[in-house]
Amino acid sequence: MNPLAILGSGMVTGVGFNAPASCAAIRVGITGFQETRFMFDGAWLTGCEVSFEQGWRGREKLLQMITPAIQECLDLIGNTPAQQVPLLLCVAEPERPGRFADLNDSFLRDVQTRLDQTFHGDSAVISRGRIGPIEALARADTLLSRGRPYCIVAGVDTLLTASTLNYYHEKRRLLTNENSNGFTPGEAGAAVLLAPSKEQPLPQLCCLGLGLGMEKATVEAEEPLRADGMTQAIKAALADGHCTYSDLHYRITDISGEQYGFKEAALAESRTLRERKEEFDIWHPADCIGEVGAAVVPLVLGVALAAARKGYAPGPGVLCHFAADGGDRAALVLRYLERTA
Repeated sequence: MNPLAILGSGMVTGVGFNAPASCAAIRVGITGFQETRFMFDGAWLTGCEVSFEQGWRGREKLLQMITPAIQECLDLIGNTPAQQVPLLLCVAEPERPGRFADLNDSFLRDVQTRLDQTFHGDSAVISRGRIGPIEALARADTLLSRGRPYCIVAGVDTLLTASTLNYYHEKRRLLTNENSNGFTPGEAGAAVLLAPSKEQPLPQLCCLGLGLGMEKATVEAEEPLRADGMTQAIKAALADGHCTYSDLHYRITDISGEQYGFKEAALAESRTLRERKEEFDIWHPADCIGEVGAAVVPLVLGVALAAARKGYAPGPGVLCHFAADGGDRAALVLRYLERTA
């Protein structure tokens, strides 16, 4: 892929109603975990809900979470008309239990109506869940190379619906009193503003490489896990970004509490890291906001951007990696490029 500059981000999460507030809370480890209205294993389920005063639910709540996040990005484009900016809007995959209906073109139209904006004709809804924003980044690369000045990649999702929670509880994947090997469900909307790196001034956080893989031994499979898919994705991202581990200083991932995710990350690191590193920290924002599905990739990019700009990142090089339940794996290589003179 061509290097992409990440110019800004927007967020609505269980710990903040904008990107600065959310990133500050995640930085210091503030959690938005609280008892929900759902009960499993004899106790109220803990989740991370975005608590609006109006008590919105369902599809309306998705709109209320994503429109402010996108507006944060629009505030950065100056006098550029929104008609020149494609919006790639990522939502839950159709096969996931509890997914709301009409998360297609009508959802995109409703977002535009709420924002009172019309985005470029190449705007689209991508219904691939957690891995959808990775596809959106690849599309954004193509659109920007064709002359678009900016592109917005956004994701919104909630796992706090009865059908979704019942499904994951039956699979014994929720964190409850009876199951310590599970995740805390959450919800969020997040967006990032992208532009061609070469056309933006330094300093900038740049996405240099993208890699994909496919894992057969998924979280619900019986096969032994070797992290083949994640290993493939990381190697591809490093090659695409012309980087090695010596250029990387920490990781941010979508790991949300299940042992599977930590094991996969450790195996992938052991199979790709061939040099000594004194420290190679791993950040997982889900510790503060829970599992947020299709919103996690733009949220991770926003966290990396805040860490780079505010100087609390361990270094300029970042490895991000993501895993979907269906087996899709993806990795991104980011680097904060500073002025050389």
